[in-house]
Amino acid sequence: MRSLRILAVGIMALWPLLAAAQSTSLALSGFEFDGGAPVEVTADNLAVDQNTGIATFKGNVIIGQGAIRLSAGEVRVIYSDETGDIARFVASGGVTFVTENEAAEAESADYDLTTGMLVLTGSVLLKMGASALSADTMTVSLKDGTAMLEGNVRTVLAPSGT
Repeated sequence: MRSLRILAVGIMALWPLLAAAQSTSLALSGFEFDGGAPVEVTADNLAVDQNTGIATFKGNVIIGQGAIRLSAGEVRVIYSDETGDIARFVASGGVTFVTENEAAEAESADYDLTTGMLVLTGSVLLKMGASALSADTMTVSLKDGTAMLEGNVRTVLAPSGT
């Protein structure tokens, strides 16, 4: 019990520094990228614009690739000019990104399948077990499992075992 008090006092002493942080980097254990895995998209509606080659999914959109799930109100699918394969997903209308160990929420997201980069913007909240981080923007490299949070970064650290 005493060690919990010491930890709590330590966190409270560091809180102004943590709350004032403008960016932070971290490793994510569950963000595993499998670029070769098939991509599955489900939604209430689909509209395809032949002129731009963009497909827009609307309503209860869920995208899955391997162990990764992204859900949103609307997702635009952008295809590569060179290969014709899906290159990017641009999601809006409240985005949730889930892996086996982490979950993130944001207002919008841009997921580049060719680079394995995911950028979440607008009221980002990342939950890792009992701990949580929030920021204006989170950039995730799914290839190496790292993330950078920027702008109004706030952290709530839970002691292990809680």
